[in-house]
Amino acid sequence: MFIPVTMQLLSGFAETLKVFCLTLVFSIPLGLVICFGSMSRFTPLRWLTRGFVWIIRGSPLMLQMIIIFYGPGLMFGLPSMPRITATLLAFSINYACYFSEIYRGGIESIPQGQYEAGQVLGMTKGQIFFKVVLLQVIKRITAPMSNEIITLVKDTSLARIIGIYEIIWAGESFIKEGLIWPLFYTGAFYLAFSGLLTLLFGKLERKLSYFRG
Repeated sequence: MFIPVTMQLLSGFAETLKVFCLTLVFSIPLGLVICFGSMSRFTPLRWLTRGFVWIIRGSPLMLQMIIIFYGPGLMFGLPSMPRITATLLAFSINYACYFSEIYRGGIESIPQGQYEAGQVLGMTKGQIFFKVVLLQVIKRITAPMSNEIITLVKDTSLARIIGIYEIIWAGESFIKEGLIWPLFYTGAFYLAFSGLLTLLFGKLERKLSYFRG
């Protein structure tokens, strides 16, 4: 029974991994765009962006998924989008907003004197950002980003709310056969994946340790 259970859990984990990877592909750059919006000198854009981030961060991801999947049909009579599309849209927007605040905190933590020193040396704003600021920002946001990304591993289980067959659904399907251990077995997948990510981020932090600021 162990092998059939493992194969079914692997099938569910493949969908979990798909949601995880595609969410990062979309949310990491989107978060940077939102970050720049929230830091804009154009006041209406800045407050609109920060208001949007506040709403997304202040409401449950589960609620956002339900609204994105069912909302267009119930409110406007539009056909429902594919379940995986709704899932990725909800996850990407949600995590992009969290990432944007991490980016903003990292950028704003760089002392103003470093920008001024770059200007004195005749560097453009682009050169200052990419040659002076960027690597320091990456170092400062690595720890909070790693925490959010590991949280994403566990949040993928919410995808089942709108019918995505992820790993916990696969494990729970054995309950009707009188088996509870496959559900606990799913924990091994999460622990292994989270442990691998923890090691990778730890290695990245050590490589960036030459920045002490």
